[in-house]
Amino acid sequence: MLDEATIRDLLRPFDLGLSSSQVGTLLAYLDLLMRWNKKINLTSIRSPEQAVTRHFGESLFLARRVQLVGNLLDVGSGAGFPGLALRIAFPELQTTLLEPVAKKRAFLKEVARTCGFASVDVRPERLEDFARLNPNPGLDSLTARAVGDHRSLVLEGTKVLRPGGRVCLWVGHEQGKLLGAYTNQVHWEEPAKIPMGLEREIWIGNYRPM
Repeated sequence: MLDEATIRDLLRPFDLGLSSSQVGTLLAYLDLLMRWNKKINLTSIRSPEQAVTRHFGESLFLARRVQLVGNLLDVGSGAGFPGLALRIAFPELQTTLLEPVAKKRAFLKEVARTCGFASVDVRPERLEDFARLNPNPGLDSLTARAVGDHRSLVLEGTKVLRPGGRVCLWVGHEQGKLLGAYTNQVHWEEPAKIPMGLEREIWIGNYRPM
């Protein structure tokens, strides 16, 4: 398994400034990811070095742009990227993870337990069902990294965010350029180009209801 010095070297392009405690949490998460990935298909990435840059680095890069507070909804969490990984940077964040696959939910719960992440709610609903079951929850932020239907994601996301809440999406450049056409209630900032991410960017939208 990797050590702290190697983690810092791998994450240098992202300029995250993690403490030793945060790197320790990342290592514990990474160890679980590598071990569970041998049993269930959490990610196609098998190399721990690639997992650090592609999963942890890209997820935590959001912390360079925004300070997340309050409550976060992560859609299609999978192995926890970005939603659960963001707890490394924002340990006080109340986090709800939506993941329909039971084995992946079990993994997310184990990561939360092992890493000491409190206030993590792992749920089986898809976003449209969550929005229907929880009308006007007034969430502070919504994240999604591997969700294909971005139009539905943005429109359903406005139903669960408070005015001024954020939508944060990890998408390709061409996909990002389409986001503004879905609704005029989300105002998009200049995207953040992900280091080592080729065409991948983080798009941050602010929900401003009419």
